[in-house]
Amino acid sequence: MSAVLDPANEPLVLRRDKDGVAWLTLNRPGQFNSLSRSMIETLLAEIDRIATDESVRVVVLAGEGKAFCAGHDLKEMRGNHELAFQQELFRLCGKFMVRLTELPQPVIARVHGIATAAGCQLVSMCDLAVAADTARFAVSGINVGLFCATPSVGLSRNMGRKEAFEMLVTGDFIDAAEACRRGLVNRVVPLDRLDDEIGKLTASICAKSPLAIRMGKQMFYRQLETGLEAAYQMAAETMACNMMAEDAVEGIDAFIAKRKPEWKGR
Repeated sequence: MSAVLDPANEPLVLRRDKDGVAWLTLNRPGQFNSLSRSMIETLLAEIDRIATDESVRVVVLAGEGKAFCAGHDLKEMRGNHELAFQQELFRLCGKFMVRLTELPQPVIARVHGIATAAGCQLVSMCDLAVAADTARFAVSGINVGLFCATPSVGLSRNMGRKEAFEMLVTGDFIDAAEACRRGLVNRVVPLDRLDDEIGKLTASICAKSPLAIRMGKQMFYRQLETGLEAAYQMAAETMACNMMAEDAVEGIDAFIAKRKPEWKGR
């Protein structure tokens, strides 16, 4: 559990670990889990700890209360109306978003309520997302005269350009089903089945080779930012190295012998 407290003396981020899954819960329900600077710093610290924790196979990001995350803390931003503060805030937030993709373990967003502005950005930057049918998504900064530039980075990498741009210039909400159709989330289920669905997904990932997951995730994001030929070169090298790893040998031998593999790689 994080030692950083909000004004109500509650931890900003709650952490619990079970069966190889680290649950990180945004804990500012009264502020709809808005991302204050302290909240982002706390999340970064937790992510850095998890990165070197070999007992953690998957990370789930969740929100306490009615909302998943309502974006940045506008009151904090308005109360610190200096360019240097704004630059540092968005630099820090960008660092956290990129760090999610650099984390060796897959990250799943558990979206039960609204995800707006930087909260929608957070969903887009997680590797996977499972939403309740009650969830709603918007990049609504434009409604207060602020184009959601940083959320546009993740959004445009999840869905079609025109679909992303429409959200950015209208600020309109889309429901969970539409978010799934556009590629922002992977699965949509009734709210009372949300944790069961996430459990199925985390169990499936935890059953796989941790070495292969780590190598694969690193390659996946690197190749996205390269040209086609370079992407294939990178993927081929990753597969060759993965094939030489102990886990691949064990996995193939187990498949041939029709037994369950015993993963050893980290």
